[in-house]
Amino acid sequence: MRRARLRISVITALTITLLITLVGGVAHTVMTHAQDDQVRRELRYGAARGGLSSPPVCTWLYAPGATPLANAPAGFPVRADMDRARRTGQAVERTVRRNDTVYLVRTQVRTDGELVQAVFDMRFQLADRRYLWSALGVAEIVGLIAAAVTGAVLGNRAVAPLAEALARQRRFVADASHELRTPITQVYTRAQVLSRQAADEDLPARHRDGLARLVGSVSRLGEVLDDLLLSASLAADPARRSEHRHVELVTLARSVVAEESDRTHEGGLTVVVNGPSYPLCVDGIESALRRAVGELLVNAIGHTPAGGRIEVDLARTGGTVQLTVADTGSGFEPAEAELLFERFHRGDGGGRYGLGLALLREVIAHHGGTVAATGRPGCGARFTVRLPECVSAPVPDPAQPVTAGRS
Repeated sequence: MRRARLRISVITALTITLLITLVGGVAHTVMTHAQDDQVRRELRYGAARGGLSSPPVCTWLYAPGATPLANAPAGFPVRADMDRARRTGQAVERTVRRNDTVYLVRTQVRTDGELVQAVFDMRFQLADRRYLWSALGVAEIVGLIAAAVTGAVLGNRAVAPLAEALARQRRFVADASHELRTPITQVYTRAQVLSRQAADEDLPARHRDGLARLVGSVSRLGEVLDDLLLSASLAADPARRSEHRHVELVTLARSVVAEESDRTHEGGLTVVVNGPSYPLCVDGIESALRRAVGELLVNAIGHTPAGGRIEVDLARTGGTVQLTVADTGSGFEPAEAELLFERFHRGDGGGRYGLGLALLREVIAHHGGTVAATGRPGCGARFTVRLPECVSAPVPDPAQPVTAGRS
């Protein structure tokens, strides 16, 4: 919503600015042409008929043997033009910059054979043009202020209905997810009980498999609800500063890996955590960051075949904490790197899809960080998260060794 309001304000400001600039450019062009035409008419009249002792306003006349007026500008007449006009009999016009101003000079032979050079001082015309640009500058500033106010008002009015609709949608998602959590938890618990009872009783294998799939489906449904609740919570209150704490990522990563140890052992996977012995702290919501790291690990587990390897690396790089999860799984097409973070995206091979990675990016962006993915088909994938490091985090001792954990 803020981006939409800002975009409307910027577009309004640019529109008003362009209009003022266009009007100013047209006014300047018209005034310049009108002044030039008037100056040339006066110059030609003065050169053809003006009296040497009483020339037109802003004009000085020079002729061989005539004494210039006392207030005549220095540096005139232009001898080269007089020689050329005398030799060719053709009038010569040029613009001369002298004495911090501009002069329009015309040299010609009059009908009575007298050689005359007329010099017109354009300082007043140039001053009028400068005044015009100054007025346009003031109008531009006033226009920008008016554009900012107008854009803010238009932005608020234009975006208000959409903002209200989105707020209602978020409230609905949060309320629905919250209300569904309890019955789904009850269904999940009951399904687990039935699955355990089925294992102890002499039930057909297809019934036991059906109960196992039911438990898995209900578990995934609960995870989706948790994702929706977290996403709605972040969208409804992006700041949530009261919940921010210093979170130590090395400990958090090891804890997440330990929580998934049963799944990694069942899949025959090796998971290694490489991190420094000193703490790497970030400012954020621990539960959200735990969910983000867990999503990366679960994603790697789900796409790494038996006997594969997953590495979780943590390091400090230029004021940020970098967490990388790399696997030896199926990988993905490089062109799909950004599409992976879209909600419910499924790649060509059917891998890496759902709400999790989209929510992961929301969580990381909420904490002021970035997440990127790289990979190739059949060569595994690498997800890199960068988060701003806490200012109060201790400075590491370079002599301390790097430790690694295995699950």
